Amino acid sequence: MIEEVNGKTELTKKNVRNVVDAVVGAITNTLKEELEMVKIMIRGVLLSVLVLVFGISCTAIAQAKKPVPKSVERKISIISVYDNYQVNSNLTTGWGFGCVIRTPTTNILFDTGGSSSILLSNMEKMSVDPKDIDIVVISHIHMDHRGGLNGFLERNGNVKVYIPASFLDPIREKIKSYGAEYQDVKDSIQISDNIWTTGEMGTPIEEQSLVLDTKEGLVVITGCVHPGVVHITEKAKQILPDRNIYLVMGGFHLGSASDLELKSIIKGFRNLGVKKAAPSHCSRDRCRELFKEEYKEDYIENGVGNIIEI
Repeated sequence: MIEEVNGKTELTKKNVRNVVDAVVGAITNTLKEELEMVKIMIRGVLLSVLVLVFGISCTAIAQAKKPVPKSVERKISIISVYDNYQVNSNLTTGWGFGCVIRTPTTNILFDTGGSSSILLSNMEKMSVDPKDIDIVVISHIHMDHRGGLNGFLERNGNVKVYIPASFLDPIREKIKSYGAEYQDVKDSIQISDNIWTTGEMGTPIEEQSLVLDTKEGLVVITGCVHPGVVHITEKAKQILPDRNIYLVMGGFHLGSASDLELKSIIKGFRNLGVKKAAPSHCSRDRCRELFKEEYKEDYIENGVGNIIEI
């Protein structure tokens, strides 16, 4: 009996140990699972933090490398480097016209005057390096506007020259001989950011002018306006009809115009909403006087050495 009792007693102890072991094992397994879940949660949190930090860093880098849109910064400088009217007495005058247009993306030489030696000398005195020029635009065939081209190309042949399509082939061949490119211009085209040519206008002398879209409005730059300065200004409005005309400058070709004709042209400017005027080169003294009377503080005394910043 005792053995049987002892046997029963022994069996009960084993059962207790088994239960205890089972409980301990269950608790241990549960703790292991909980620990593993904690590890997974920690990994997830750390991964999320890393992704967030890395994402911010990448965004910052991308923003730092992202270029400023060209339309944001539109500051333009127009530097008169050739004219028979003078603003800076340290510079040399000469019959003709030439100006440098500096933009955030491109430097353009519009017309080259009649002499490369005068052109290059004035550019040097005004700290304009010929090698910084990207584009050359020639308004028309007359030598007082293209006479300095060959001498300029000797200093910088790494440019593209926009010429009226009516030019003869020897001019094209000469441009190519300096290693420069040329492009014939017949119709209005965009040649750079915010800059257009009017295309060839007029007969028998075909001429192109430049139209700049600035933060203040359109700027029309003319070489000698054989087609008529009001007509060219109207063409600028046709190219960009939603923009006002801020400034018309350059040669107005009014040497033989009467006062009545000059006043009619000034009235045409007013009708087109032209805010400022800067006649020079072939405009004639009387033309400048009448424009000054009409435009007052909006009249710009233009000539070699003048800098207009917009």
